[in-house]
Amino acid sequence: MRLYVIGGEGQVARALREAAVGRSDIVFGSSSRAELDLLNPASIDQALDAFRPDVVINPAAYTAVDKAEVEPQLAFAINRDGAGAVAAAAAAQNAPVIHFSTDYVYDGKKTGAYVESDPVVPQGVYGQSKLAGEQAVTAAHPRHVVLRTSWVYAPFGSNFVRTMLRLAAERDRLRVVDDQVGCPTYAPDIADAVLAIAERIAGERWRPEYAGVTHLAGPDTLTWCGFAREIMRQSALHGGRSVPVDAISTADYPTPAARPANSRLSTARLAEVFDIQLQSMETSLANCLDRLLQS
Repeated sequence: MRLYVIGGEGQVARALREAAVGRSDIVFGSSSRAELDLLNPASIDQALDAFRPDVVINPAAYTAVDKAEVEPQLAFAINRDGAGAVAAAAAAQNAPVIHFSTDYVYDGKKTGAYVESDPVVPQGVYGQSKLAGEQAVTAAHPRHVVLRTSWVYAPFGSNFVRTMLRLAAERDRLRVVDDQVGCPTYAPDIADAVLAIAERIAGERWRPEYAGVTHLAGPDTLTWCGFAREIMRQSALHGGRSVPVDAISTADYPTPAARPANSRLSTARLAEVFDIQLQSMETSLANCLDRLLQS
């Protein structure tokens, strides 16, 4: 199976590369921004023409949530127009596309977990641009899988776990928002799930029920503060530094862009359609800290 990943340095792209290494059944291709620019559709066509993929995976995006409020044109150019161009190029190759989206397409006002059919009401430019990207992908290619994920972390890249460990090394106490709820999701778990999905949809194995939006998120729900406390607890178990974490409200930590108060994502469709369930946050976080603290 020939897999081509758009972008090479993001958390999910790096995790996909790691997961594919050593698998004799996968030929893995990816590109740097210098080689493939989402703002230049011709570069996308050229890259896919050269590789001839069986499945195209697109985790690349403009992800600066707060900066997007003052750069809406760039956010939409990458997250909407670039996403649509990737899907169109994949369609030209007769290859299904797996596209990544976000919990930020929801307004966060629902009480329970969001399901894929819930209304989408993004509150900021980033979420609006990602929703527009979903729509562009859907319009450009009938054989699409849109994966909405949330709270991604990894042993590499910029993420909450690495930030908490860095701050704990610098400070005696941390203050973390305790009124935003979500599902931490480990990038290597995402990668394993995506490879399993790719195997299902490649070639003649495509089925109509695969198309559309599917939530891909960890099974555990907690607040940012709760997540930070779990990071500190496990850091101590791994011999790392651990400091107290104080709960604060979103109002105590204002940001230019609004964050959903509720980012809980139901993964019932992921289990039903693709027979996939991610491992527990406790296990995934332990795996992440093993790598981070050993290094």
